[in-house]
This record gives sequence, structure tokens and C-alpha cells, in this order.
Amino acid sequence: MSRIGNRIMEIPQGVTVECVDNVVVVKGPKGELRHPLLKDISFKSEDGKISFERANEEAKAMHGTMNSLVHNMITGVTKGYEKGLEIVGVGYRFNVQGKKLVISAGYSHPVNMEIPEGITVESVSNTEITVKGIDKVLVGEFAANIRKVRQPEPYKGKGIRYKDEHVRRKEGKKAA
Repeated sequence: MSRIGNRIMEIPQGVTVECVDNVVVVKGPKGELRHPLLKDISFKSEDGKISFERANEEAKAMHGTMNSLVHNMITGVTKGYEKGLEIVGVGYRFNVQGKKLVISAGYSHPVNMEIPEGITVESVSNTEITVKGIDKVLVGEFAANIRKVRQPEPYKGKGIRYKDEHVRRKEGKKAA
């Protein structure tokens, strides 16, 4: 069943993947990522290719997960990940101040968010930012936390949304 788990990955030029004390370490031009090897999964590396094998049938669910995690780590240290966010609404804006992101989203106070280590936030304009980093999980989680400050509402479309996100609009009440 685990077709992704059986995938054999080729290691790109300039990237090293090794397993040290049951921790998979991926080093590349953009940095280094680590992830513990999941239970009953073994790591195999030969001739610039890596694969994972499971010890028993119970490890079937984690087989594909481990393969995907390492694939995402390899992509992260070579290309990196980024998520674009935009804010829609009168007076709504993003402001990046060093290691802080200040969001004005219609509340009585601005919302301050601490930018985690390993993530950079670039301001494209007052209403657009790009969250970049090498760890796919960190980038996605921080972007989701930003979006949670003011999720897009369906009537006027105001709020924080991803760049490629489509917000389904609803029709308001009709006067009789």
C-alpha cells in the first residue's frame, strides 16, 4: 500500500543526507535540517540514492510519512519554501519590524507576532507579505497562525488570506 514509502530518492548535488544516532540529518546550500527516525523504520543510503524500509506491517503508516518528511527536507535545503499572504480590508496592513510582525486587522489594538528562528518575513507591500524558510512545517504553521489573526469572511471578503486562496462569497440579506 505504501507507494510513497517505497519511493527511492536521488540526492541532488551539494546535499548530504545521513543518519546519526537515529536522527536523519540533511545538509544543503541553504542550511541544515534534522528529524528523528520514526519507530520501526530503517534508513538506507547507497550510490547517491536513499530509501526507507519498514521492519513490520505496523510501521506501514509511518513508512510513507518518513519518506515524505525527508523529501521535504531535501527540497527545503535546496530551494526553500515560501507562502504568500495578503490582507484585504480598509485600514488593514502588515508591518515588519525586525523580528516582529505587526498586523493591523481592524481590532482596537495592533497584533504583534514574534517571527520564529529560521523564518524570514518579507514585506512586498503594506497589504502583502511572503513567509520564507527551509522547514516546510515551520513556514506553513507560521503562515497559518498569521491567517488565524483575522480569517477571511464570506460576505465582504475582508481578512487575511493566502495568495492563491479563493474565498467563496455569500450574498447578504435582502431587504423586503
